[in-house]
Amino acid sequence: MNKIKGLERGMGVGGWLTNYKRFNVLPPERRLEITIGDMEHFESYITEEDVAYIASLGMDHVRLGFDQIVLEERPFVYREKILALLGAFVDWCDKYGLRPILNMHKAIGNYCDILEEKGLMQTPTLQERFIALWLRLEDAFANKPHVIFELLNEVVNATADEWNDLAARTIAAIRQKNADRLIVVGGVEWNNPPGLDRLRVYDDANVIYTFHCYAPHEFTHQQGVLQAGPLYYNRKMPWPCDDIDRYSDYFRLRGRPDPYLGRTRMDIDFLRNYLAPVRRFLEANPDKVLWCGEFGTIRHCPIAWRENWMRDMIKILKEYDLPYCVWNYLSTPNDGNRFSLVDDDDRRILSDELARIIRGEV
Repeated sequence: MNKIKGLERGMGVGGWLTNYKRFNVLPPERRLEITIGDMEHFESYITEEDVAYIASLGMDHVRLGFDQIVLEERPFVYREKILALLGAFVDWCDKYGLRPILNMHKAIGNYCDILEEKGLMQTPTLQERFIALWLRLEDAFANKPHVIFELLNEVVNATADEWNDLAARTIAAIRQKNADRLIVVGGVEWNNPPGLDRLRVYDDANVIYTFHCYAPHEFTHQQGVLQAGPLYYNRKMPWPCDDIDRYSDYFRLRGRPDPYLGRTRMDIDFLRNYLAPVRRFLEANPDKVLWCGEFGTIRHCPIAWRENWMRDMIKILKEYDLPYCVWNYLSTPNDGNRFSLVDDDDRRILSDELARIIRGEV
């Protein structure tokens, strides 16, 4: 597999320009609004010191998630303050030797945690705005060739053909301005590994392919409050685990088929099986770059279990010789889906062992 400089081990930054608040509790007519409080948060939450600390952990790239409504003031008009913040972020990354990746985390019509009626893939006017935003960012970073663009975080409410079409059109539009921009594209189904099987592969050496991994969901999102399943089950889930019924019951109690029939233990072997589409993609496309752009565990999961799962994931990724980016540096305290790797107050990694693991020392 090809290698890209500055794309070996990284950390995602959410909670700043994405996931600054969760929309589930807001009425639909209020969800796509930016308030004074939101702007104050954007202007202060992440600073140069945070980027310097991420570099000190041994990372070589940072994946910054941003939402379309944060950048877009109204259709085809963009907030100069947010563009300036993105520019400052890139400058901080440059100063501390980190490669920046700008990731559209949530696009209008494609919110990975809310299924909207007016979907991006089914609405031509929203697609025009999506493409236009990326062209505006290409203009903004025309003199920063090392900045990587990740088109969309996790695609939902779309067929593979619908997303492949929009991604291809967006890539083509960017290519008219810049033939060399590194562009990241992932698959449908929340960018889970099975989406790789239906992801279009391009005759373009500057396209990077990506996937995420949060399997098993009942572990990584255990006792989470944003999804009905973990909230209903409300049970601590160890990793690794010899009590397979603890995992099977998650499905049984919800009236769903047990996917773990025949399995006696939940451990690294499960992850290897789950990541089979990754292996297929690598075998079919040995000349392409594949990157695991997001994986992690919910914050209130006991730290030893978090370390065990993260160690297993990174061990597999290193076996596959894949670059990766852990999620997430810091979530806001009021986020019901927190995946923070650092403490809220001192913003330091939660354990020395976790720091060692995410550096790839497994």
